[in-house]
Amino acid sequence: MERDGPGDARRALGRLLEAVLASRGEANAVFDILAVLQSEDQEEIQDAVRACSRLFGALLEREELFVGQLPPEETVMAGSQGPTRKYKVWMRHRYQSCCNRLVELLAHSSFQVKELALSTLMKFVQLEGMYPLEKPKWEGNYLFPRQLFKSVVGGLLSQEEDHSLLLSQFQEYLEHDDIRYHTMQAAADTVARVTDGHPEVPLTFWNNAFTLLAAVSLPHQDSDLSSFYVKHAQLSDKWKVTHLKEHRKAFQLMWLGFLKHKLPLSLYKKVLVVMHDSILPHLAQPSLMLDFLTRAYDIGGAVSLLALNGLFILIHKHNLEYPNFYQKLYGLLDPSIFHVKYRARFFHLADLFLSSSHLPAYLVAAFAKRLSRLALTAPPEALLMVLPFVCNLLRRHPACRVLVHRPRGPELDSDPYDPGEEDPAKSRALESSLWELQALQRHYHPEVSKAASVINQLLCLPEVSIAPLLELTAFEMFERDLRKKGPEAMPLEFIPARGLLGRRDDLCAQHFTLS
Repeated sequence: MERDGPGDARRALGRLLEAVLASRGEANAVFDILAVLQSEDQEEIQDAVRACSRLFGALLEREELFVGQLPPEETVMAGSQGPTRKYKVWMRHRYQSCCNRLVELLAHSSFQVKELALSTLMKFVQLEGMYPLEKPKWEGNYLFPRQLFKSVVGGLLSQEEDHSLLLSQFQEYLEHDDIRYHTMQAAADTVARVTDGHPEVPLTFWNNAFTLLAAVSLPHQDSDLSSFYVKHAQLSDKWKVTHLKEHRKAFQLMWLGFLKHKLPLSLYKKVLVVMHDSILPHLAQPSLMLDFLTRAYDIGGAVSLLALNGLFILIHKHNLEYPNFYQKLYGLLDPSIFHVKYRARFFHLADLFLSSSHLPAYLVAAFAKRLSRLALTAPPEALLMVLPFVCNLLRRHPACRVLVHRPRGPELDSDPYDPGEEDPAKSRALESSLWELQALQRHYHPEVSKAASVINQLLCLPEVSIAPLLELTAFEMFERDLRKKGPEAMPLEFIPARGLLGRRDDLCAQHFTLS
């Protein structure tokens, strides 16, 4: 097909399209349309994609494509079948070639081409669902173009190119319940296929997969399953896609299949950030995440801090036991805890874990002593949160108040507390004292000094909420100090001066002035 310019090429494609739709005798013109899909020019490709969308969309609606298991093209053309059957099989093969090329265009350098290819493929998914290309196995059988949709999801989960922007466009389709359900199945299959026999999976694939998985959000009850991308005359209760329980199962299999692999450290953090809020509430069996969370908790550092949220939900809401949990929580307390990005989340959860009045006194004393020791080198914004935290521990557990009421305690050079001991039961914290808080009463920052002086008062007062202090930063403290108003000027003379020495006509007033 000769093309002199963009306008001529577009008109030529339009004529070919009209000829194919008007007469089966012009079917060979489909080759010319498909050939433009291989063009290097971005505008020509977009014109060809739009032409294919109109062409095969109309053929699907007319039901002029072969329905059933697609036989080889050569066998049908050489056989004795009728011309109608040969036409439908032949055109079905052209449709398949078009879909394969559109999937390849999802990796095109131009985002406009990728976006147009995605929308065209999703249009074909909708039309194939309404006019199936496979025969139902029984009356009322639920049909969905799984193979076509699986190839779309496979194209989105690229191993070479970051598709985060294209996946953000795909999220609008995830609002439909059937698309969401089949996306979970297709994503699980794609992750299994890519990782099978490939010990080194590119980071790009993992990031694309997480972006897609994190975009899946399930409804809370069956009545919310009412938005379907593929329109049906009537929904059947026999279809799995109409039951939230089946969605939860697919959601669970998708995440378990993803998390069973060795993920990059950066991805561990991203998963754990959304684990408690976006993953655990939608699982059919949340307890299956215990292995992943315990493995993440054992990594240490920021990953362990983030794993606390998920573990808290499993322990608090699902009655799961975690051996040596408090010992590992105690091990997370080191000087870096005041400087990590997730400090607020950690201390919020630590406050919840240590809120029970049934905890042994030695355990609470160990946490109070470790935090007090770390406070000696902590920044002021962290101290304003840690000091009320320690005082709240003493208020909840009266047996630990001996740490601030031991007048005949040991000298500082013979403090029985062992800061290097990993087991809080063996740290001998209950035999020590919180002399660190008394030292902080001489801190250079007046607010820190005031917060440390609380131990000199009665600890029977109600607890102080640390929630407003969790997100406090050095910048906020600096801004707050700048906004403080200083003391008003003190008047030193209540009678205004009338002259240099008090009289207007004296000698000094003739030679000097006050202005």
